[in-house]
Amino acid sequence: MRIVAATDFSTRSNRALRQAGLLAKGAGGELDIVHVVDDDRPPQMLDMETRQAEHILTEQIQVIAELGGIRCRPVVVVGDPFDGILRSAAAIKPELIVMGQHRRQLLRDILVGTTIERVVRGGPFPVLMVNNEAQHRYERVLVAVDMSETSAQAILAARRARLLEVRPTLLHAFHAPAKGKMMIGDAKPSAIAEYVAKKRHQARSALTAFLAAHGLQNVQWPMLVEEGSASEVIARTVREMRPDLLVVGTRGRSKLLNVLIGSVTEECLRSFDVDILAVPPQ
Repeated sequence: MRIVAATDFSTRSNRALRQAGLLAKGAGGELDIVHVVDDDRPPQMLDMETRQAEHILTEQIQVIAELGGIRCRPVVVVGDPFDGILRSAAAIKPELIVMGQHRRQLLRDILVGTTIERVVRGGPFPVLMVNNEAQHRYERVLVAVDMSETSAQAILAARRARLLEVRPTLLHAFHAPAKGKMMIGDAKPSAIAEYVAKKRHQARSALTAFLAAHGLQNVQWPMLVEEGSASEVIARTVREMRPDLLVVGTRGRSKLLNVLIGSVTEECLRSFDVDILAVPPQ
């Protein structure tokens, strides 16, 4: 397994680097550690910062315990952070990119997104955002499933990265479109409850069929099928369950749509303090 870990030498990045080391070690994989030097510098400073970055990466490989016994390669590139990470990944072709949440810049984030969001949006690579201390194994994993092809790819990507060693909980949000009209029409609470229960049963059956269609009919993972919008249901379940890892697939979007309304995945990346595996469409 080939993993790229991106670092800006911050504490956040160091956590991600240690997690990447544990994942690579567990999978018998290789780790490329990428640092991007901002190209908005005079040439003399670029040369100096590049040499310093190479020295720091080499030192980290030697002293970080989680990197011991792994084939590690330091990679220093020049450019914008998200572009440098994507260019490096395009050359390396990893199965996974591991990053820490980068420092937020409010106006820039509103307009174009954080570095990690732009990496998720701009490439075909699964991206693990690490928010917490490195863990040998994720014990509580929540997988959001909207029954799209991308959500199936997210499950498969998580399995390939050996992130589902403990049985995950599958979460699906469903809509009961007539519920509002029934409430306005003064329908009996029992009739509304019966209608919602019917919709839940239909959604659960559809989820079971979806898993079977993707070769997952025998996994016997717990399933939560909850009424509401995807963002509301995911947020509520994360608060209640407090998972170590949230797995989500992303939808293809234009950059304009991302600026105007964002996506469920980007809401998760910005809002939650759990580790998140975001898998873009292949």
